[in-house]
Amino acid sequence: MDSRLRKPLWSRPSKTGAGMGYLLFVTLIQAFSFSLIGVYLAGHVDSYFAVLIRVVLAGLVFIPLTRWRQVEPRFMRGMLLIGALQFGVTYVCLYLSFRVLTVPEVLLFTILTPLHVTLIEDALNRRFNPWALLAALVAVLGAGVIRYDGLDGDFLGGFLLLQVANFTYAAGQVLYKHLVARHPSDLPHYRRFGYFYLGALAVVLPAFLMFGNPQHLPEAAPQWIVLLFLGLCSTALGMYWWNKGACSVNGGTLAVMNNLHVPLGLLVNLLIWNQHEDFTRLLIGGGVIVASVWISRLGVRRVPANVPGTR
Repeated sequence: MDSRLRKPLWSRPSKTGAGMGYLLFVTLIQAFSFSLIGVYLAGHVDSYFAVLIRVVLAGLVFIPLTRWRQVEPRFMRGMLLIGALQFGVTYVCLYLSFRVLTVPEVLLFTILTPLHVTLIEDALNRRFNPWALLAALVAVLGAGVIRYDGLDGDFLGGFLLLQVANFTYAAGQVLYKHLVARHPSDLPHYRRFGYFYLGALAVVLPAFLMFGNPQHLPEAAPQWIVLLFLGLCSTALGMYWWNKGACSVNGGTLAVMNNLHVPLGLLVNLLIWNQHEDFTRLLIGGGVIVASVWISRLGVRRVPANVPGTR
């Protein structure tokens, strides 16, 4: 091939770079979202109602853009399942766990998500990638350095609930990545993403009707503003961009990115809301998580990827 027709490597668009950009941007949104929930909603607004509003607002954004006749039925069913798992079941289990666990215990147990991502990814690929597993374990270690505050009481039930939540949240990301690869389409991602929120609604609406408390609805304007932000930014754009980014990175990188919100969220909480955090632990844990990203990238050069549509 004529060398004049070849573009330099650095001038070619990188799907991985774009995917990392989506994941990093959503991580920043998540970092602010956790503090907004803790300051304005927790203990004031019914949790199930808050989740329901988030799904409804996100659905109002994507469902009008959704194509209904040019999408394969198998893809539709897959998206309904992913929405039910990644958002619906995840958040129901998360809020139920708060009934039996303290906040430090919840935060500690949710850092195991990268392990679920790695194991599900390898299971679907019918392989074992030791570098991805190592990266996920390092990411868990980094988040544990930041959030470990000691455990007390009988927390087995809450631990199991959160492992279900971790599994379903991880499964949604990985399944979306594989679903898009197996059902390619000329339609852009957003034209087929509305089914995700319909699947989430199928779980969240019954959960609110069964467990919600209509006596604790938003009363102040700031609470409604926060719900609008969470629905339109965190749930609509956030879930869409996160899953889109997941399609362009390897399983190890996706696993460790699931814990990057821990140091960023604590940093936002410290700088904006002046909440007390151990800054030394924050720096050490954040550095460990950054190192885990490097380990996951190292694994790409040593373990060939065999998932269509992710190269």
